[in-house]
Amino acid sequence: MTKTPSLVPQERGPLDHDVRTQIVDAATEHFSHFGYEKTTVSDLAKAIGFSKAYIYKFFGSKQAIGEVICSGCLSTIMTAVGEAISDAPTASERLRRMFRALVKAGSDLFFHDRKLYDIAAAAASGPWPSVLAYEEHIKQLITQIIVEGRDSGEFERKTPLDETASAIYLVMRPYVDPLLLQHNLDLAAEAATQLSGLVLRSLAP
Repeated sequence: MTKTPSLVPQERGPLDHDVRTQIVDAATEHFSHFGYEKTTVSDLAKAIGFSKAYIYKFFGSKQAIGEVICSGCLSTIMTAVGEAISDAPTASERLRRMFRALVKAGSDLFFHDRKLYDIAAAAASGPWPSVLAYEEHIKQLITQIIVEGRDSGEFERKTPLDETASAIYLVMRPYVDPLLLQHNLDLAAEAATQLSGLVLRSLAP
């Protein structure tokens, strides 16, 4: 199985992890209550008791702080997907489980922590590096599953691999991209079942 990549951005400034953790924890709390857009670095500085200049020694911008939080959220989703597909007996079942797990984890984040979901949406509109890494990981998983299915005889082999993987990702994208998922929540669970079925029929030899 494709190894889950690290989405955590490279650290800046003094190597004081306790301070970094304080800043990120304060940011998470503020973003959860007030939203990403309405929170400023000055707000975070006041909450922690630091100067704004001191925070900038560790993070170059509010987005850099949001990037760490977003990376954690997306890494949680990828971990859930990895666990869901790890023991799938066939490539077809791996594809079904991957789609379902992506939709469920993204929907759970939307419903249970709406303000933090706003960070993921802001990141997707960037797009931030963590989102690009997340998308690339999904594409790699899709490609790996297709190769496994072709090797086992489950999937056809005529269509170019990159074309097949890209098409499947585009089908899934409205339900795995944070910006798009928020507009498709009502149909997300149904789509995960029906669209994965449609994709698997198209892959049949």
